[in-house]
Amino acid sequence: MKKLIVIGGPTASGKSSLAIKVAKKYKTDILSADSRQCYKELGIAVAKPNLVELAEVKHHFINSHSIHEAVTAGEYERYGLDVLEKIFETKDVAVCVGGTGLYIKALCEGLDDMPKDNPAIKMEVEETFKEKGLSWLQEEMKKTDAAFYEKADINNHMRLRRALIFYKSHGYSILDKQIGEKVQRPFDIEYYTTEVERETLYQQINQRVDMMVENGLVQEVRELYPLKGLNTLNTVGYQELFAFFDGKGTEEFAIEKIKQHTRNYAKRQITWFKNQGTFVSAKALIH
Repeated sequence: MKKLIVIGGPTASGKSSLAIKVAKKYKTDILSADSRQCYKELGIAVAKPNLVELAEVKHHFINSHSIHEAVTAGEYERYGLDVLEKIFETKDVAVCVGGTGLYIKALCEGLDDMPKDNPAIKMEVEETFKEKGLSWLQEEMKKTDAAFYEKADINNHMRLRRALIFYKSHGYSILDKQIGEKVQRPFDIEYYTTEVERETLYQQINQRVDMMVENGLVQEVRELYPLKGLNTLNTVGYQELFAFFDGKGTEEFAIEKIKQHTRNYAKRQITWFKNQGTFVSAKALIH
């Protein structure tokens, strides 16, 4: 039986370097499960593997798409399964690494079939969001579906809108629809997660953001400023600097916000991986 080794965990926890070591040990490829590193126009802010690392081991789903394409979890599932099929033609083991939990879940377990939303409700929510913004969306979500609100990234307006439209269309939480049966894949799956002390992880995040700034983060984001309305750029590292370019606060304030929002994201990632019940410490991979 072929085997997929999944290495998940929070940002800045050493997943990529570990995945490269494991892939080299098994002489195999890496499939990324990162929802931002797939975009070829994004670089410094999304902490892609560097050119040396990409040369060491073949990576898939890195620089594979354009920011003008909105990649969904379903599309990632199809992409990833196709990649794994090709890898398994010549190799017994493949490595998947990333911190986007939904992508990992889609790849390993499949996605539930979702009922169609009410078009009128969707239009109403979208129009109200355009008029009243994120704060309205957050309050409406909290009032309508408190269970989802407690688990969600409340700054991810795309996910909030999707969940709100779903609830208003069907009368129950999208969480209830996400408890379907797991799809059995034609390969074994081993789940591992990187573990770093919270204080150490936060220090590593802060240091990495400082390094990004030294390497030209501000200039990279400035060049993408004309495209700031794209949903694919509504993400940490870009939105904070876009706000600075719009005259909201100083560059130093924006950098501190990037650090804060990255730490918040890492905390949510840690919670997600802990809640899965399938992941064990990646220390078991280090011999």
